[in-house]
Amino acid sequence: MPLRQPALQAHDAGTAPALSAAVRMDAPRTAPPTPHPAWGARELWLRLAPVLPGIGVEVLAEVDSTNSELLARARHGRRAADLAPCLLVAEHQRAGRGRLGRPWRTLPGGALTFSLALPMAPRGWGGLSLAVGTALADALDPPDDGAPSRIGIKWPNDLWLLDARGGGRKLGGVLIETSGAVVPRWVVVGVGINVLPRQVDATEFSTGYGCLREIDPHATAPAALATVVEPLARALRLFEADGLAPFAARFAARDLLRGRTVTTSGAEGATGVADGIDEDGALSLRCADGLRRVSSGEVSVRLAGERATPAGSAC
Repeated sequence: MPLRQPALQAHDAGTAPALSAAVRMDAPRTAPPTPHPAWGARELWLRLAPVLPGIGVEVLAEVDSTNSELLARARHGRRAADLAPCLLVAEHQRAGRGRLGRPWRTLPGGALTFSLALPMAPRGWGGLSLAVGTALADALDPPDDGAPSRIGIKWPNDLWLLDARGGGRKLGGVLIETSGAVVPRWVVVGVGINVLPRQVDATEFSTGYGCLREIDPHATAPAALATVVEPLARALRLFEADGLAPFAARFAARDLLRGRTVTTSGAEGATGVADGIDEDGALSLRCADGLRRVSSGEVSVRLAGERATPAGSAC
C-alpha cells in the first residue's frame, strides 16, 4: 500500500492551532512511515501493525466526524473483508456524534477524538462497548491493588472520572457503528476523551465533565492516544475471539452503577438497583417486580436524581 504524506506544520496538539493540512500514513510493504512530529504516527503504526496487519494511520486537522468519515468510505461498494484497518484521528470535529444521535461538542485541542475501523466477525456482539471501555480505562488508569480506581465505566458506553465520595463526572465515551450485514462486518469504534476542561463558552468552563488533566497535569491528546490505541486494538481482537468473558471481571471492578438505584428510559423504562451485567453485556436491574434485563440498544441510563448528561463520544 503506498505512502502518502503531505507536508505538515510542526505543532503541539494540546495547545497550538490545528494543522493546516492532513497526514495520511498507509502501511507500506517494506518500511514504516516517516515520523509525525506531534502524534508519533510512525510509532503508532509500528505498534499497531502486528495486531492489525495492513493498518493505515491518518491524522486530520478537522473533519465532520471520524466515525462518519470511515463509514462513508465503507459504503463505496467494497466488502468489509477487502478493507484495510484504519486509525483516523481528528484534532477537531465539526459534527461529532454520540449515542442516540446526540451531538458532542469540543474545542480544538480539548479532547482526544479518534476512530479505529476494522473488519470483525465475533460469535456475538453483545458487550462490545463494555470491552472497549474496559480496555480504555485500564490503559489510562492501570489497576492498582493499593489505590482506588480513578476511572469508572457507566453502562453502556461512558467513562467517568471518579471522586472520593463515590460520585463522578463524565470523562469520555464510546460510539460503535457497523456497516454491512455480511461476515465479517466493517466495525468503526469511535472514542472521545476530554483532555482539557470542557468550555461552555468563551469564558465559562463546565463542571459537569471530567478531564485527563485532573489525573495527569501534563496530559495531551497525542500522549493519551499513544497510551490507549494498542490496548484497544488488542481488546478488539480478544473480543472477536472470546467475546465479553475475558473482560467481565475487569469491568465489574469499574462498574459505576452496581448497587445503585438507576432509572432507565426507553420503551421499557424502569427504576431499580443495578446488579451488574449478564454474559451478553445487558444490564441486570432488580426492580420491584423482579429482575429485568436491559439491553444497550433500547435505553440510556442515569443515576436516580442525576441530571441528564449527554451520552456517547466525539466520533
